Amino acid sequence: MSTDPPSDPKKKVRDYWSRLPCGAEFSCKQSGTREFYNEVEDFRYSTEPEIFSFAQFTRFRGARVLEVGVGLGTDFLQWVRSGAKAYGVDLTIEGVKHTRRRLALSGLRAEGLMISDAELLPFPDGAFDLVYCWGVIHHVPDPRKAFQEVIRVCRPAGSCKVMVYNRHSLSALYVWVREALLMGRPWKSLSWCIAHGVESAGTRAYTRREIRSLLAEFGVMNFQINS
Repeated sequence: MSTDPPSDPKKKVRDYWSRLPCGAEFSCKQSGTREFYNEVEDFRYSTEPEIFSFAQFTRFRGARVLEVGVGLGTDFLQWVRSGAKAYGVDLTIEGVKHTRRRLALSGLRAEGLMISDAELLPFPDGAFDLVYCWGVIHHVPDPRKAFQEVIRVCRPAGSCKVMVYNRHSLSALYVWVREALLMGRPWKSLSWCIAHGVESAGTRAYTRREIRSLLAEFGVMNFQINS
């Protein structure tokens, strides 16, 4: 039983993704079956093929990799299949259960998989060669703390690969049209529309300048930002 207060934003995020794990809505198969996971995977990589060039799964064979926010485990399985020493965390029980089930169905084994908060990762400083986080940090209540944790647990010469929503994008503009213009409230900002109309409550999106400023705050000077 959760002890979080009803108004706790982290509980709202947890409850949302517990009800609807990322990608589950794109399969009509019975949840938890091999067919369900295969359909989720096919949809994910057909609509977001850029994940492969971004993650470069096969280049991290033998490396210690942490995925923050495993969801249904679709990307996590790619790390394991590629021979990485893969660790994964998720805020929800459901995410961990689904990922463990997928590993079992595929006859695979990860180094570690646990329920954990992106804002307080249970690992020592510099524990990983790569920390990977696709579409997670923009949902957490304190994204600054989550960024700090991702950087902290990555070794000094390691890599962090993080995807967050771009506020200056066609997708964000579409959300503004849907949530503001067509609803008769064109004065609402992009940020407001994203926070109230995209997935879990409080979702954020960032500009390139904001990301550069945030990384510089943590002393990260060697980075690349992709649109």
